[in-house]
Amino acid sequence: MKRSSIAKREVDVVVISDVHLGAFGCHAKELLTYLRSIRPKTLILNGDIIDIWQFRKRYFPKQHLMVIRHLTGLIAKNTKVVYITGNHDELMRKFVKFNIGSFKLVNKLLIEIGGKKTWIFHGDVFDITMKYSKWLAKLGSFGYDLLIRLNSFSNFLLTTMGSEKISFSKRIKHSVKTAVSYINQFEETAAGIAISKGYQNVICGHIHQPEIRKINNAQGEVTYMNSGDWVESLSALEFHKGEWRIYNYREDLYCQSYAQATRQLESLSHKETFELLLKEFKL
Repeated sequence: MKRSSIAKREVDVVVISDVHLGAFGCHAKELLTYLRSIRPKTLILNGDIIDIWQFRKRYFPKQHLMVIRHLTGLIAKNTKVVYITGNHDELMRKFVKFNIGSFKLVNKLLIEIGGKKTWIFHGDVFDITMKYSKWLAKLGSFGYDLLIRLNSFSNFLLTTMGSEKISFSKRIKHSVKTAVSYINQFEETAAGIAISKGYQNVICGHIHQPEIRKINNAQGEVTYMNSGDWVESLSALEFHKGEWRIYNYREDLYCQSYAQATRQLESLSHKETFELLLKEFKL
């Protein structure tokens, strides 16, 4: 298969979270295009990469499998990959501290990036429903997935009529006071704990809200960051040449140069894709 001749973009650190492979709302095709367009020195997968809650044998498209294949390919090429567990892939917490080659699986990560202590974890630890009513959290997850399905159908109709797409969940997040309050409380709590521990940066996922901002309290200051998601925001965090930034797929024209390569991969059958995945592991 002919590879794209366009040079990949070098990035020191990339943080991705809330991909939800196996769920209807996952934009695996776009994520694959993004991953193929960059060459990260370190890739941090900050939880909910595989959506075990939503997983169904009858639904796991080729693009989802190709994302996994690409990640295993990075590991095979000795790219440092850290998988931090989340709530939708909590089953993997049974295997924490598993290391193989350049890959390791953890619940949280404390790492120095750009000379600053950076604390990275998914963030579901702050979710009360996860602590006391997991069934309620799962019910909310199914409701969110249904909302995404309805949103996709409505956007199909809107684009057919020449209108702009809308996001139901984003409108709810920004208009419902309790949702706004939850997001603010989540960010303040994460920042407060990081400040008390003497960290300069704290990075989370979980709430699907990409963000970079300074948060202060009586004890000090910290930079709070959130990598967003690949269901709606299609975002990530990138650190390169001493600076953090929010990556937005929809604004990345350079990344579109790899669209043709992605389409070539999609021409493979499910069986061929799986065989390539096994080949990465030399099984």
